Amino acid sequence: MNSYQTLLYYCYSAIDNAEQFAADHLNFCKSVNLVGRIIIADEGLNGTVSGTAESCKIYMDTILADPRFAETEFKIDEVAEPSFIKMHCRYKSEIVYSGLRDPKLIDPTKKTGIHLEPEEFLEMKDRDDVVILDVRSDYEHSLGKFKNALTLDIENFRDFPAKINELAKYKDKKILTYCTGGIKCEKASALLLHEGFENVYQLHGGIIKYGKEAGGKDFEGKCYVFDNRVAVDVNSVNPIVISTCYNCGKNTTKMINCANPECNEHFTQCDECGEALDGCCSTVCQSHPRKRQYDGTGYYVKIPQPVNTAKRSKAIGA
Repeated sequence: MNSYQTLLYYCYSAIDNAEQFAADHLNFCKSVNLVGRIIIADEGLNGTVSGTAESCKIYMDTILADPRFAETEFKIDEVAEPSFIKMHCRYKSEIVYSGLRDPKLIDPTKKTGIHLEPEEFLEMKDRDDVVILDVRSDYEHSLGKFKNALTLDIENFRDFPAKINELAKYKDKKILTYCTGGIKCEKASALLLHEGFENVYQLHGGIIKYGKEAGGKDFEGKCYVFDNRVAVDVNSVNPIVISTCYNCGKNTTKMINCANPECNEHFTQCDECGEALDGCCSTVCQSHPRKRQYDGTGYYVKIPQPVNTAKRSKAIGA
């Protein structure tokens, strides 16, 4: 029986003195025994938190009671154990780093793609005048993606703006963007509109909501998530596995970080190769003197960095 929950959410809404808010929010999360990872910026908040159902309810009620975040939509997963080990809450310049010299060039609160509910996305996605665009990183879509989706060779979302020119040939199409929970699409679709694309849509709530409300039909593989689970099932209608072991090519959905911390490559690896290579991507990394102990998960906890309330961020002009 699952006795814990994991919440995925975001909200674009201006936060005054966001750096102090991050410090205060971290203390609040710890006070209700939550673990997770939250990014706070002047433009809003973006997080995944996990805890008991009671702790998660307190958190959701508190967020929704704040007028700035009243429209926040939570994707709720029932889990057997908390999806994180520690609680992190950090102030950053953006809740999703865009890579733009002037991030204010796009503002999802003013102009963004048309939101499609999962059933609407399902109905539109196979039309001849539609292009399904995955705006996630390459390691994410290598694990799972929508059937016939257009994917981009990007390591991080900050690389997305540089790919706009490659998409120009689709300007006469309806562009349906999607990502894990919807947050990247807010900026990706806004940027596409800014660059002259006229018919831009986004999957509201992302892959996670699509799995819950539309059965995940035609999502091939698993969905990468940014917590201890690493990957979650989405498709209960016509599931298949598309990811393969980096070393032997066998189908696998297991994704790990290389045990060599100086490599730390994020890749898919079957259990057999994991055991043979001690969770490394190669024999070179396997022989590295700093190689971490492989426990079969390939997940390594970072040392948390506390919010520095005394330091004024350069991002707010101090």
